[in-house]
Amino acid sequence: MEEILHGRALGQLDRSSVGDDDHEADGIAVRLCQARRLFGEAVALSNLNLAVERGTVTVLLGPNGAGKTTALRVITGALPVQSGDVRVFGIDPAGPDGESVRTRCGVVAAKPSLYDRLSGRDNLRYAAELWGLGDTAPVDESAARFGIIDALDLRVGGYSTGMKTRLALARAVLHDPELLLLDEPTSGLDPESSQAVLRLIDELAASGKTVVMCTHLLMEAEGLADQVVMMEEGADVVAGAPAELVRRYWPTPSVVIEAEDSDAIGRAAALPGVIAVDRNGGGQACVSVDDLARVPDIVAALAADGVRLRRVVPTEPTLEQLYLKVRNGGGSVR
Repeated sequence: MEEILHGRALGQLDRSSVGDDDHEADGIAVRLCQARRLFGEAVALSNLNLAVERGTVTVLLGPNGAGKTTALRVITGALPVQSGDVRVFGIDPAGPDGESVRTRCGVVAAKPSLYDRLSGRDNLRYAAELWGLGDTAPVDESAARFGIIDALDLRVGGYSTGMKTRLALARAVLHDPELLLLDEPTSGLDPESSQAVLRLIDELAASGKTVVMCTHLLMEAEGLADQVVMMEEGADVVAGAPAELVRRYWPTPSVVIEAEDSDAIGRAAALPGVIAVDRNGGGQACVSVDDLARVPDIVAALAADGVRLRRVVPTEPTLEQLYLKVRNGGGSVR
């Protein structure tokens, strides 16, 4: 995927937009409709649908082999689809105007291709030449942004895995792309480096970049994604904003209530707005309500009835819980 972006003629960075006005006007940067791609008889993408709004972070989630990397390669035009439609900025990336798409993209592959015998600075300079930027490339600024300025003049062969990932990110944004495509950007990193990379991605999104990131690590998408697309066997199983998906699968809000006397929490079942009380043991119960606005009145009523409360916490299902619910037969939601 990187090769199609970096193996291009010098001095041909063209930001002219030749996209369809309707696609630009509706705010969609990437749209895949019924995209299908096979490798021999193996199905990599199976009628995949995807819509990515400009200036947002979309995370493709799924197990290895779900088609995430193939989806990114289709977006760049490195792979054409065999049926369906692909538009990036309103342009077919595998068509005659596909080069105008690739000039607006920055890519970080799961295993970035870097030149180990060159310094970090020379790696960035070489990328700048390929993009036709020459001496105008913001090499130092990009390196500083990703925290590798002090290692810029060292050979990349001596970089840690985390430093190589940061260098790949710095290279990907040299030409100020509008769309960033990141394939497992924290693969092989220690927890501290992973968090640092995710913070940098969040900063890029906050600056207005459109980001499509694929991962099989659910914690990476938590708090980062504007949209989550769960993929399985090359198809989109569930797509939507995390909060929206939680509401779809858990339409009834609930709170965890902990009290000194666990039996006393059962009194909440008789209160207005309480749908169910499920005791969890250890003095805790999950109280389902028709509206979270009822919670202050429930707490006040229990306290007035002599129930000594220790903790009241609204339940917030995680992406991991959502993912497992979908995988265990929750059904598709599109």
